[in-house]
Amino acid sequence: MDVRQHSPVVVTLRLCLYALFTGLLALTAARAHGPATVAAALGTGAVFAFGALSPAVHRSRSASAVWLAALGVSWLVLLVFSPDALWAAFPLYFLQLHLLPVRWSLPAVAATAAAAIAGFLGHGERLNPGVFIGPLLGAAVAVATVLGYEALYRESERRRELIEELVAARKELADAERTAGTLAERERLAREIHDTLAQGLSSIQLLLRAAQRALPADSPAGAHIEQARATAQDNLAEARRFVHALTPPDLERGSLAGALERLCAGTAGPPAVRFSVSGTPAELPTPYEVALLRIAQSAVGNTLRHARAGRAEVTLSFMDTAVALDVVDDGVGFVPDAVPATVGGRGVADGGFGLPAMRSRARALGGTFAVESAPGQGTAVAVTLPYPGSGSGA
Repeated sequence: MDVRQHSPVVVTLRLCLYALFTGLLALTAARAHGPATVAAALGTGAVFAFGALSPAVHRSRSASAVWLAALGVSWLVLLVFSPDALWAAFPLYFLQLHLLPVRWSLPAVAATAAAAIAGFLGHGERLNPGVFIGPLLGAAVAVATVLGYEALYRESERRRELIEELVAARKELADAERTAGTLAERERLAREIHDTLAQGLSSIQLLLRAAQRALPADSPAGAHIEQARATAQDNLAEARRFVHALTPPDLERGSLAGALERLCAGTAGPPAVRFSVSGTPAELPTPYEVALLRIAQSAVGNTLRHARAGRAEVTLSFMDTAVALDVVDDGVGFVPDAVPATVGGRGVADGGFGLPAMRSRARALGGTFAVESAPGQGTAVAVTLPYPGSGSGA
């Protein structure tokens, strides 16, 4: 049977089985009526001891089969000399069930029971129901015990694997939540620095430049204003470096277009997600790149999880006054108005980056967010963000 050979339960049961077989052989030898029976009992005991002490018997199926065959032959010889050897059949059942595969062990148990009954009758003993019931009932008990233990062991192993998977999943979830929290905080800090400190320093620099132009050329305040403007410019550059350092890792390795291309290439479809760029790429503020990347990740994730689409495409379009992101698939579609406000994209929870979250990101930057979908008609997600200072927006 497929059990752990060195588990405490199996080792204990094996020792008890060995002790039972040894005790029954000793009882047979003690009740012997001649030296031949004692010699047969000692021979059977020697074969048994060899297999019990041999590591090869417990490691190899073929070695176990050879040993059991030799033990069976020696036991049959003993059964020829003494009907008391009948009782040694019971531990033999367990050895056969323990060491042999089911397709071999069950026939071996049946043959051992038949041999025990035949051997007992061969000695001219009185025929009674116990002659048949004893060996057959012992065989049934042995089979039920071993197969039941094997079933319990398999169930225990399944539970252990499930627990290990659950522990691993919880660890992965905790790591993912920790990473998501870290990235969210990085994005928040980058956005706050850009929207407050960087913008304030930029305004200070512009005001100082205007004041510098308004001063006479020989004004003693000009040097101080120039020094203040240079300091503001240096601090603005430092603030921008902070913002760049706090951007998501996907954007640290290149442009937004490159991050979107890696996102589409790294999806484990189906469907395969294509990426294309329309227009002349322009440099975007970090909050714009972060928002568009997160919206694309959420929309593509929804497509892979829920759309059952045959194809999907992500398009980044640079226009005169705005940048647009479109995620289109030919999947099962849904009714946008039927999606609850607290539920993620496509009507199910998706970890917090659903339609409301995408819409909130777009509106926070003065952009527009639209979803076009219908059952069986696929889905199109469109985001448009106006360039800073373009004067357009939602």
